[in-house]
Amino acid sequence: MLKKVTIISVILVFLFVPIFVSKVFADAPPDPGGGPGGGAGPVGGGAPVGSGLVILLGMGTAYGIKKVCKLCKF
Repeated sequence: MLKKVTIISVILVFLFVPIFVSKVFADAPPDPGGGPGGGAGPVGGGAPVGSGLVILLGMGTAYGIKKVCKLCKF
């Protein structure tokens, strides 16, 4: 019985301690600076999302083809 209580206590400590520790070390968000209408660019900074999406889809397709070929013994 004591072994079960110890195991459950250790599991609970490992589950809940990281939640409290992360709240202790969390900082306040930085001041965005500038006034309203400061002429800031788009939120994403103009990142080229389209090319990354094409690469991701290509890699997913290649992985799927590899799995199908391995399943069918090609």
